Amino acid sequence: MIRSASSLYMPRLDATGRWLSPLALRTLLAWEFFESGREKLLGDNWFADLSGSFPFPFSVLPASLNWQLATWLELVGSIALLLGLATRSVAYVFWVLTIVAIAAVHWPTEWHGLAELWQGYAITDHGFGNFKLPLLFLVMLLPLILGGGGALSIDRLIAGPAAPARGGDGLGWGTALFALCLPLAALLPAVGLGGALFGLLLLARHAWRRRRVHLS
Repeated sequence: MIRSASSLYMPRLDATGRWLSPLALRTLLAWEFFESGREKLLGDNWFADLSGSFPFPFSVLPASLNWQLATWLELVGSIALLLGLATRSVAYVFWVLTIVAIAAVHWPTEWHGLAELWQGYAITDHGFGNFKLPLLFLVMLLPLILGGGGALSIDRLIAGPAAPARGGDGLGWGTALFALCLPLAALLPAVGLGGALFGLLLLARHAWRRRRVHLS
């Protein structure tokens, strides 16, 4: 009975989830980033006070340029995200922006061990950073980067019906690891660079195997 109920409802919930789950994430994140961009648009540039805290390459850009980039990427990107337009690209831009914000504002100046670092998982900074909220944003952005905007999006309208999902391979895993981990090097160099390097190795292995198949 449980199995029959599961086979009856689960596929339907899966189909509904492809419409509603990404939409919920897109709506919430679009509002948060739009609010952040609007505050920058109407407020004063305080990036000059953080010029030494930005990771490369933003550390070599003028504070005024960083401010304008952040402002308009958040404003325009949030609208695109809400509509589900270029969802993966916009979500990845927000992924990078959020990591830059963590590094410049929310990350502790120094920490010794993961236990001390984890004290920064908080809303209010008590001397250990306060990266809880942006970390939650990163977790919410991840499904949009990897899965797209879902059925209720302009992306799907343009692309047409979803093609059957292909199995994960070196190309997919390598691309994801490289793109997601490289910005993380601004926070955790060993983890970020190690993950990006592993992604490159997977991409190289995939290319080598395809070349062998092509030549055989």
